[in-house]
Order: sequence, then structure tokens, then C-alpha cells
Amino acid sequence: MSWAALTSGGKDSVLACQKAIDAGMDVGFLVTVRPKNPHSYMFHSANLDAVPVIAKVAGLEYVEIRTHGKKEEELADLEEGLAALDIEGVTAGAVASEYQAERVRAITDRLGLSLYTPLWHMDTELLVREVAQRMDARIVVTAADGLDESFLGARFDNNLIARLKAVARSRHINIAGEGGEYESLTLNAPFYSRPVTYTTAEVRSAAGRHELILGGFA
Repeated sequence: MSWAALTSGGKDSVLACQKAIDAGMDVGFLVTVRPKNPHSYMFHSANLDAVPVIAKVAGLEYVEIRTHGKKEEELADLEEGLAALDIEGVTAGAVASEYQAERVRAITDRLGLSLYTPLWHMDTELLVREVAQRMDARIVVTAADGLDESFLGARFDNNLIARLKAVARSRHINIAGEGGEYESLTLNAPFYSRPVTYTTAEVRSAAGRHELILGGFA
């Protein structure tokens, strides 16, 4: 049986999927939870229209699970969606969030599935450097003091990592975004057959949160 990769299209979940493939695991599904609530405790909501395109260029089956995004109820929606798949396990991009890791593990345990979290407690600088070396990932949301609009659209590379480290020194952010400081979107990875493209881009800002909304994914 194959594996399902939980992903929002962000750098961590895509890197976790890549590492599963590197390890010889048969990843057959990309699973995205689409919350109506943009402030979901568990799931990102930015630029999710990219994920079906990621699945297409990766040759994987796309599975979308819709939820209102209410705390704990969204976990029941995730469990119901995973239960419908013929899989042996789930990959997740959890790095440091005990809240997320514990809840996903509880679901996989109840369903009798394995859980693969290759980034768990990974050094954050090593993580972002691997992202920079292996993938084309961009910042699409910033939500922390010190991360202004100029970070939107920035690709993970040595320059961006240096900028994040500079903000971390003065504002004590997590450079991997583990405190919700930012969200990302992965436009290319080794398991993609080609990069994901887009045709439109719009910036929206409110209450210290800046979002780069992309469209026309192909």
C-alpha cells in the first residue's frame, strides 16, 4: 500500500514528502485540508489552489478534505478523510509543534496507520538550508514583528536565510517559521516533473499580517 502526504504546499510538508520518497516509500496521495477558517489551529489556508497542481506535476492523486476549521472538529474531518484512503501511513512536516504532532499521531494510531515525520526536532537552520538547496520555496505570508512586505515572494536562499537570522537576533523569531511567523509555498522540488507556475499576484495586508495571494497556477 502507499502513503499519503499531508501538505499545504509549504516547505516543511513538501520536504517531508520528498524525504519519504528519498527513503523509497511509495507516496501515492497528496492530502490537503482546506479550512474555511483562515485562523485554523492546525491547517494553513494560503494559496491552497497550488496543491492540486503540485499533485499533477508530481504524478500523485490529490485529495482535498474540507473543514470549517473549528478547533478539534477539524481533526475529526481529517480523520474521516484519511480513513477513506487505502494507505499504510501518513507523512507530515511537523518540526516542533507538539500540538500538531500529538493530534496527527492520535489520528494515525486510531486508524492503525504509520506516521513519518522526518523533520521532527530538526535543527531549524539545517532545515531552511536544505529547503534552499533542494527546493524553490517562497514566503507567502508574514505575521511577525520584523517581517514586513519585503519578505513576500522571497525565495529560500542564503540571502533570505541571512535576513531571517538578522530578524531573529533582534526580534527572537523562529527562522523556520515554527511560531507562525510566516508561511511558505513550494513551487519546485525534486519529485516535481516541472516547476509550478502562476500568472497573478496580489498583496493583502491587515493587522500586521501580510499575504501574497497567487493565482493562475499551472
